[in-house]
Amino acid sequence: MEYRIDHRPSFSVLKVRLEPGEEISVEPGSYMLHRGEVEVKTRSGGILRGLARALAGGESFFLNTIVARSNAEVWIAPSVAGDIAAVELDNGSIVIQDGSYLAHVGDIEVSTAWRGLRGLLAEGELVWTRAQGSGVVFINSYGAMEEISLGPRERITIDNMHFVALDESVRWSVRKWGGLKTLVFGGEGLVLEAEGPGRVWVQTRNLPFFAKVIRRFLPSS
Repeated sequence: MEYRIDHRPSFSVLKVRLEPGEEISVEPGSYMLHRGEVEVKTRSGGILRGLARALAGGESFFLNTIVARSNAEVWIAPSVAGDIAAVELDNGSIVIQDGSYLAHVGDIEVSTAWRGLRGLLAEGELVWTRAQGSGVVFINSYGAMEEISLGPRERITIDNMHFVALDESVRWSVRKWGGLKTLVFGGEGLVLEAEGPGRVWVQTRNLPFFAKVIRRFLPSS
């Protein structure tokens, strides 16, 4: 399997070359085109895990697995304008915010990552997505994406809506930033505090805030 990411960082497209028998699993709606002979299989990854992703995590119940029957090339595009990053895992795992899982190759299991009340405070959701195993996981962002490496006990504070993903070795918590006035009127209010060691991925744009801007220009119902 070979891949490249074109048109970075604003309108990135993932282009994967597969040999016969190789496969890539992708988030529904992200397929763009392919060359060569392929077969598409739709899988839930397990009924309980699929239901948990769909109902609690905001992700699709199913993943589409594209299997090459000849030498083939598959193009994958995220649903929002932004960047794509390839995260290599060797019997490891990452936790991904809702909507930023794009695809994976290799022996990877995609499931839910329990967040408890911290997740409810963060985004009104109780789970994120977990990708675990050995292979390559592709994540996408709204805007450009940057990987930050944290050393042991090194800390960073991130606006909640600019978070994309983190290694499960990273300890994290969600707290308020500023007072009630900041939360209601300032457009900020919740931040994620992460402590290394491990990697954290962040995005340069805030999709929910952009949606609010667009909403101002839509006719009221």
